[in-house]
Amino acid sequence: MIEIKNLTKKFDKVVAVNNMSVKISDGAVVGLVGSNGSGKSTLLRLLAGVYEPDAGSVLIDGNRLFDCSSAKGECYFIPDFPFFYNNSTIDNMAFLYRELYPNWNEDAFNHYCSVFPIKRNAKIINMSKGMQRQAALILALSTCPKYLFLDEIFDGLDPVVRQMLKQILIDRVSEKNTTAVIASHNLRELEDLCDHVCLMHRGTVIMEREIDELRIGLRKVQVAFANVPDVPNIFEGINVVNVWRNGNIFNITIRGTEEEFMPKLNALDPIYVSAMPLTLEEIFISEMGAAGYDANNII
Repeated sequence: MIEIKNLTKKFDKVVAVNNMSVKISDGAVVGLVGSNGSGKSTLLRLLAGVYEPDAGSVLIDGNRLFDCSSAKGECYFIPDFPFFYNNSTIDNMAFLYRELYPNWNEDAFNHYCSVFPIKRNAKIINMSKGMQRQAALILALSTCPKYLFLDEIFDGLDPVVRQMLKQILIDRVSEKNTTAVIASHNLRELEDLCDHVCLMHRGTVIMEREIDELRIGLRKVQVAFANVPDVPNIFEGINVVNVWRNGNIFNITIRGTEEEFMPKLNALDPIYVSAMPLTLEEIFISEMGAAGYDANNII
């Protein structure tokens, strides 16, 4: 289990992670999403033991990660821009990793080398962005980590490799109980893969829930009127997250179930009402709007 307790990390006067507390269960796949500069990459580096917290702690299976080499051996972090030396190849990096990671598996290494279409003896630094990510993935998966931290891992991968990676991660979670924390702006990819989502803004967590719970708890609703009710607050008593009006048509995001809000909407005598679940991207936009990060105001 990962336990994040009152975690804070500052860079000069900038507070990148601010008093954050979250628990991540074993075998979970957590999507880390948020606005630019929300602290996602910093959090991953804290989870991987790259950064030392300024306050609070990160516990991996009860161990403080930054000072615990055995706990770090159970973790693997792929940053947004994986680092390789100029002469690095997959083979000579594997030679190094065999000594560093206690769970290194040679059969897994040979398997992933055959699955991902890159040459083992080619210089990684000369490869494309997507191929460098594949090289990093081969090495990461071959260490058989219990905890896998991935930053924008889908960026640069073609659709076939993206789908293959998702299946590999799903298999590792189901067979080895691996825990994965994935920071990404590609919410469509996360929606297919993650069972939990953690939404960050300005260094704090503003929402942490199961994706299925999010889908149940929020609805996008379109309501049309022949004559808009002449009242100060049309949707009083309904938990409206945001609303956009175009003439007599209202597009609303509502928190709650249809059993809760539909009778109240029907009481307004609309000529049309339709409710649908939100996608993860729509949930992100709604929650960020509620947190004051409104794209319409920015534009």
